[in-house]
Amino acid sequence: MQRYASAVWKGGLKDGKGTVSSASGVLSNASYGFTTRFENAKGTNPEELVGAAHAACFSMAFSGELGKLGFTPDSIETKATVTFDKTDAGWTVTAIHLEVVGKVPKADSASFQKAAEGAKKGCPISRLLNTTITLTAKLL
Repeated sequence: MQRYASAVWKGGLKDGKGTVSSASGVLSNASYGFTTRFENAKGTNPEELVGAAHAACFSMAFSGELGKLGFTPDSIETKATVTFDKTDAGWTVTAIHLEVVGKVPKADSASFQKAAEGAKKGCPISRLLNTTITLTAKLL
């Protein structure tokens, strides 16, 4: 299985502009640039997209881990906070913190935490990333 996305960049680093698109069409020429990445201007950036991918992947993996324990979640909400710092090597994603809140009927806290840790380790995007990944999981 392969998935596709593309980016187009025009101009210099600080004055240039880019767009990012996905084969599915969910992203279609979404704009990004220096100001969206480093100055919080409107638009997206690679780190935000990594965070979205990680949150989505983790949520699915968490549902799977809960299923292995006999639970079906009503809802799982995951926020991924991507920390992007200037290091000696240059700008680097130094950490991602996953914050998940789940509504899982009949689940106990121990099972919920076990499933969350399993999902953090087993999520394909977690395995892809070469950074520190932390987790806070709250059962409603």
